[in-house]
Amino acid sequence: MKKLTAILALNLLALLSASVYAGPPATVADLSWMTGNWAGALGPNQLEENWIAGEGGSIAAMVRMTGNDATSMFEMITIEEVDGSLVLHIQQWDPGMAPRTEGAQEMELEEIGENSVKFKAVSEGGMASLAYSHPEADTFIIHVGQASGQVFDITLTARSVWK
Repeated sequence: MKKLTAILALNLLALLSASVYAGPPATVADLSWMTGNWAGALGPNQLEENWIAGEGGSIAAMVRMTGNDATSMFEMITIEEVDGSLVLHIQQWDPGMAPRTEGAQEMELEEIGENSVKFKAVSEGGMASLAYSHPEADTFIIHVGQASGQVFDITLTARSVWK
């Protein structure tokens, strides 16, 4: 009986600890509002995010920063369904596909709402958090959380890929 009680207690502990560390329930379908081509100023540069529709339990974006008739950065973002929640991976490259970091930074879902989502870092990288919101039909905002706790926003507007 003691052995059965111990096994049940360990299983309950494992279940509780898994739920403490898992993000809120969500699917890629909850992020359909992110799909599209978005662009805006980032200092003297232009930042462009191209989010493709979710499929197969993932949604992804190709990001490009340009300025002075040159490309200065490429970035790949993936958001995947994992254990009933969402996990984001992000990595940047310089021109020529020279990686800026050894590997992608991983973030887990922290909050999700109607037309908003926030991820928190679970691995080392350049950001403590990364969030997105879509407050108006033509507006897409990236909320970048820094290690200092400060957040800066990058406002992008909808545009046609076929301009």
